[in-house]
Amino acid sequence: MKRRTGWGLAVLWPLLAGGVHADEQATRPAIKANRWQEDWSVLQNPALRTQPLDNLKYIPLSGANPFTYLSLGATLRERFEMNDASGFGVRDVKRDRYLIQRFQVHADLHLNENWRVFTQLEDVRAYDKTTIGGADQNRVDLRLAFAEYVNAFSSGTLKARVGRQDFAFDLQRFISSRDGPNVRQSFDALWADWETSNWRFIGIASQPVQYQDGRHFDDKSNSDARFHMVRVERLVGGKNELSAYYGVYERSAAHYLDADGDETRHLFDARLGGAAMGFDWDVEAMLQSGSVGNKDIRAWAGGSRTGYTFDSLAWKPRLGLQLDIASGDRKTGDGTVGTFNPLFPNGYYFSLAGYTGYSNLIHVKPSITVKPIDKLSVQTAIGLLWRQTTSDAVYTQPNLPVAGTAGRGDRWTGAYAQLRTDYMFTPNLTGAVEAVHYDVGQTLRDAGGDDSNYLGVELKFSW
Repeated sequence: MKRRTGWGLAVLWPLLAGGVHADEQATRPAIKANRWQEDWSVLQNPALRTQPLDNLKYIPLSGANPFTYLSLGATLRERFEMNDASGFGVRDVKRDRYLIQRFQVHADLHLNENWRVFTQLEDVRAYDKTTIGGADQNRVDLRLAFAEYVNAFSSGTLKARVGRQDFAFDLQRFISSRDGPNVRQSFDALWADWETSNWRFIGIASQPVQYQDGRHFDDKSNSDARFHMVRVERLVGGKNELSAYYGVYERSAAHYLDADGDETRHLFDARLGGAAMGFDWDVEAMLQSGSVGNKDIRAWAGGSRTGYTFDSLAWKPRLGLQLDIASGDRKTGDGTVGTFNPLFPNGYYFSLAGYTGYSNLIHVKPSITVKPIDKLSVQTAIGLLWRQTTSDAVYTQPNLPVAGTAGRGDRWTGAYAQLRTDYMFTPNLTGAVEAVHYDVGQTLRDAGGDDSNYLGVELKFSW
């Protein structure tokens, strides 16, 4: 039986679906950020076994069925980071220089065309980091372990997974695998989706993984948090991607500046993304309702990334504009919590520096990206930030309020300059350098903050 993979959208499906089989695309699969998306069954064709250790990427387990095989792999990411003042220095965290390392090994066991079991172990460490948080270190633990069933019918394709897994949607503004920080985000989840040529329906019931670093293999499901979703996706106007979902986020003993207690947050999200005639766009909006303790939630956010690429010019420059806005709590003690909760955001979305959280903000970011050579891209950008309301705080990633800013000062938060380069040395080895300078506004200075500089130098090898 030939496995059908669904639509194959350029942006969305690589985040959610598996690969393709040899009879559909007889080429070596590309290395992906989520290694479970790769399908190495194409190496049943001896002509494609051209790299060292290809015999470990496709280990046949049955001579009668080429789709019964084991595939092994590994990923090593090393990143040196320097940060002048994490959290703008308000917490007396001064210049810090350190190395963060992520090492992962995985085994992908395909029982037949329909069933497989994927397992990934990781060892994540932060060397010489002054303050180690939950997203910095996780020594020798289970990251992923799930069973998957896929079956193609005449009317569509059914996919189901159960176990520890990760998922990410759209540009990962609010639901991501958190690839920017050192420790990625996993979920213990039930997943099911139904795909046709133009539609996709997804259902998820999950608990996020709670990462602990006291001993080996001590991560566990976070019984104090739950995330569930039903989602629908549709291709419109050719290849434009339209999606919407309803979700529920629950958390015990939540804490906000104006509310404490159990949190139940209802999520309503819609997004449209696409590209045509050199233009590209991605627009998303979310409404949130529910309660924290005895207070009602009324929060919202929206984001857009648009751009135009001059394909006919040297270096193919792309002019981009990113706009983001998220609500803050406008009045203390009024029985309503207006602070937007960004849920599981991607640490890459604004910058790796971590200075900007997706709560109580207005963000404008023009950018220019060029490609001097095929494997090199260089982006320069300027970010301008305000608070949506001065009654609420300035927030850093993921949604941490900066002490001494709520209800004080003016809307202007500050501006940052960003320079990022990405280079693909080989299909297995990539590198990146990112530098960010943040010039704080008077509100942050009055709270004890200071201008900040960030530098990150990264190498990632995947096999």
